[in-house]
Amino acid sequence: MAEVPEGWEARGKPPTLFRRFGFERYGETRAFLDGLAALSEETGLHPQNVNFGTTYVNITLEAAEGGQLGEAELGFAARINALSKAAEA
Repeated sequence: MAEVPEGWEARGKPPTLFRRFGFERYGETRAFLDGLAALSEETGLHPQNVNFGTTYVNITLEAAEGGQLGEAELGFAARINALSKAAEA
């Protein structure tokens, strides 16, 4: 398996990636969620779980069809990382 993107945790069964993103203001959180929705539409990949509050977002990505985490999930996680940086700008 390729390297897990910065900040993400690889978890066991089923194979998942998890990350908590923190923001200083609700506007940053909202921008991040809007970007995540657009990225999901663009890629056709969707987090299995998104939980959020005023200044945080928790995301869980699962391996496709119970398989192993692959390039698609790892690449999607890396692009989500880039969204978090853009939302903070």
